[in-house]
Amino acid sequence: MQSLIDHARAFPTRARQSTGELSGLASGQSPEAMFITCSDSRVVPTLITNTRPGDLFELRTAGNIVPEYSTEHPAGEMATIEYAVKVLGVRDIIVCGHSHCGAVGAVVRDEDLTQVPAVRGWLEHGASPALRDDEGDSPDVAIPVQRHALAQLDRLRAYPCVAERLADGRLGLHAWYYEVHTGLVLAHQTIGDDALFLPL
Repeated sequence: MQSLIDHARAFPTRARQSTGELSGLASGQSPEAMFITCSDSRVVPTLITNTRPGDLFELRTAGNIVPEYSTEHPAGEMATIEYAVKVLGVRDIIVCGHSHCGAVGAVVRDEDLTQVPAVRGWLEHGASPALRDDEGDSPDVAIPVQRHALAQLDRLRAYPCVAERLADGRLGLHAWYYEVHTGLVLAHQTIGDDALFLPL
């Protein structure tokens, strides 16, 4: 914890010595994209994309889950997505899964999550049902994670604000897969009848 405190204390001085880019953020934000990814500490969106403050609007959840849209049961994740699209007008949304994902792996391997009931409930209601049919033999759970990211794009398409912007061409949706042990980023592409994750 002390290293975090020391860094936070020193940050204002370093920021003043930089190009002054932070002062411009006081007037508002206009991020280029929304980045939805897992809460996993090994996944750092700004490191992956080499972006600066104000460039990305981030949403991090266990297993990069996008909850189903429901006005009867509003959630912080829903509000964050709606704000990004309707108020900030982001032009792209990236859902980025990652290798060795504990959340996806737990679902695929049907792990006992009784000791973490909130996690169990989140995954039961939010993870793609198709994950339970996936093979969990690979420790990086690459294929299940990629399928799961695509399922989250389907969830996003059901959000009214997303559907509206997709229909008029003002929004793009993207599924990425990040290898935590190599730094490699793959992106979903459709080639003919095949849906593939290929290096960017």
